[in-house]
Order: sequence, then C-alpha cells, then structure tokens
Amino acid sequence: MTGETNGTTELPLVISVDDHVIEPAHLFETWLPAKYRDRGPKPLTAGIGELAYIGGKYKFTTDPEGQQTDWWQYEGDLFPYKRIIAAVGFSRDEMTLDGITREQMRRGCWDPKARLADMDLNHVEASLCFPTFPRFCGQTFAEARDKEVGLACVRAYNDWMVEEWCGDSGGRLIPLCLIPLWDVDLAVQEVRRNAARGVRAVTFSEIPTYLGLPSIHSGYWDPFFAECEATGTVVCMHIGSSSQMPAASPDAPPAVQAALSFNNAMASMMDFLFSGVLVSFPRLKLAYAEGQMGWIPYALERADDVWEEHRAWGGVRDLIPEPPSTYYYRQIYCCFFRDRHGVASLDTIGVDNATFETDYPHVDSTWPHTRRIAAEHVAGLSPETTYKILRGNAIRMLELDLDRRG
Repeated sequence: MTGETNGTTELPLVISVDDHVIEPAHLFETWLPAKYRDRGPKPLTAGIGELAYIGGKYKFTTDPEGQQTDWWQYEGDLFPYKRIIAAVGFSRDEMTLDGITREQMRRGCWDPKARLADMDLNHVEASLCFPTFPRFCGQTFAEARDKEVGLACVRAYNDWMVEEWCGDSGGRLIPLCLIPLWDVDLAVQEVRRNAARGVRAVTFSEIPTYLGLPSIHSGYWDPFFAECEATGTVVCMHIGSSSQMPAASPDAPPAVQAALSFNNAMASMMDFLFSGVLVSFPRLKLAYAEGQMGWIPYALERADDVWEEHRAWGGVRDLIPEPPSTYYYRQIYCCFFRDRHGVASLDTIGVDNATFETDYPHVDSTWPHTRRIAAEHVAGLSPETTYKILRGNAIRMLELDLDRRG
C-alpha cells in the first residue's frame, strides 16, 4: 500500500512498531473478573504536587490543590499520568512533567477510533502500542504483592488489548501483550493463550536482572523463548523496560538519560548475542523499540572482534559457534524515528533488520509530521529499501495480514 510524498515518488504508508496507549479508565472494571475488582487497579482523578525525574525514576507528591491529574490506584500506591507521555497536540515548551487528565489529552491517546483517525492524519496504516500504567513490560504487576490479582490483571489487560483496543481496527492496531514476568511457566501459558487468537508480539524486559529476575544466561527463560519461537511471537523490548535509564551521574538532568537511552538496547543486544539464546532458538525474533540504530554498526564490529580475539577466555568459545553478527542479521530487528546516521549506515545495519516508529503520543513522537520526516530520511534510497524499512520488514516480523511484498 502506498501514499503520497512531495510529488516526486510515492512513499509507502508507515507501519509503526513502537507507539503507546494510555489505558482507558474503564479497563479493569470491564475486563477484570468481578472477584478481583476490589483488589485491582482503580482510576482516580485528583491533584498532583511536585513531580520530578531523578536518576531514571519519577518522584511525586499529591496535593489536593494541585494540577488535576488522572491516576491509577493499586495496592495502596498511586500512578499518575504525565503530560510527556501524552504529549501530542502540545507545543515543545508545553511537554512537561505536569500531571494530565484524559480529557486534557488528545483523544487518540486512549480511544481506538480517534487513534485510527490520528494515524490517517500521520501517513500511518498500522501501529503496535506499548502499555503505560502496567509499564513497558508489565513491571507494575510483577512488583505487586498479590500475584493472583497480578496475574488476573495481566490477562485482563491482554483481553482488552486484543478485543477492545485492536478488535475493530481491521488489523491496523496490532496487539502487543504482557506476560506474568514472575513465573516463566505462567508466561509460557500466556504466550500460548494469546498466540491462539493471532497475537504475534509480547513485551519483555531489556535487562531482566535489573528487575530482580533471572538473567537470560541462566536458562530460566528458555521455555518462554521456546514458546515464542514455536508460535512466531516476537519478543519486543522497549528502552526503559528494565525500570532503569542510563545516567552518568545520579544528579544529572533528565536530558542525560534521554540522550543515553539507546545504551540499554545496546547492552541488551550484547547480552543476547553472547548468551547462546539465539543459537538454541534459531527462529526466535527479537525487536528493540525506541533504541534507534546508528550505534549498531560499531556494536556489531566490536562483538565480532571480541568473539574472534577474546573467545578463549571470554566464556563463549563453545557457546557461540559463529560471529555474533550472524545472529543479529538472522533474528534481531531495530527501529528508529529520527536517525540520519543510522539510515546512512543501512548497509551494515541491514536493510532487512530496520523498522520505523512514530512513538505516538510521547514527547519524541513525529506526529503529525511523520510523512515529511520519513520522506527526508529515505531520500536517495531505492524504492525496495524504502518499502522494507517503512513497512515490509514490520509485516514480515509480525506476520501481519497486510500486503506481503519485500
């Protein structure tokens, strides 16, 4: 499927592999079984006090006289929505840490019909959305004390995602589901349950040990990886899905973490390349969201050099039989929204490995200028390569029922 550009060539309609959804207030009241609703998340609108982003963590206070904000209340804790995560429609100087209500947001943040309309305005045909209140890979429920309710919340979120958020979109809204991170057997069951109804993407932590979970080197996650491989489910890892963002100093301004955000994706990719996971599961697909891609050429060069020069003492001589870049090109997808250096390095990054995102409705979002920004990035690329990075690779990665060229 194609659309218009600036009058010279046609630009394919974009498939965005990293957007976000603000959960509607009725989600858990509607989708959580009745016996859990008293203990499940509840929506709340109330004033917010001071809000800061320190060392990669949000710190806030409540204030009855403060800015009216929509929150979730869960197990005695409060989770506020912030303007920077529902930033579309605001000017750059208005994209702050202030609290926000759903009424103050652009409706496409939480309403699927309005989202489709905003996609139409933005040259986007299809969109994969990460969660907000559950956090990028469901950490909110993994940290819950009552794991029975936490599991019910994971399943309720997934049911809402598949049946309500994506259900009437004609395939344009692509389901992305959670797993119960605290139990690999339950995670396998949830992947299988959702794959049976056509889901082909699941969120996972870029660095599980930061969440107090076993590492990917331990073998603990192998049943999960095996089920994802068997069902064609892509393991999607968003920057910040380790609940930590890199910072040079604990008192650095938030801009430092924003500029370094790709570091977590780079660290995670190295972990996988040297873990043996991609050797053991050769059809497993990994996707890194919002990590950009300009760093990948050197990372691959260094990984291959270490494999060649240091493997005798580095613990990978018998574990990784081929250069690590082999497994990247075979099984890993990256994505970008503003990365001219990455586009200039596509020959090394891989024209079959790069995908595109719009990051709607976050502060980095290219909405409503995605068509122009995408056209500027792909200027000079062949039609075949343009098609692949804006659309075709996402179709192949997610096994989408859209056109299957490229």
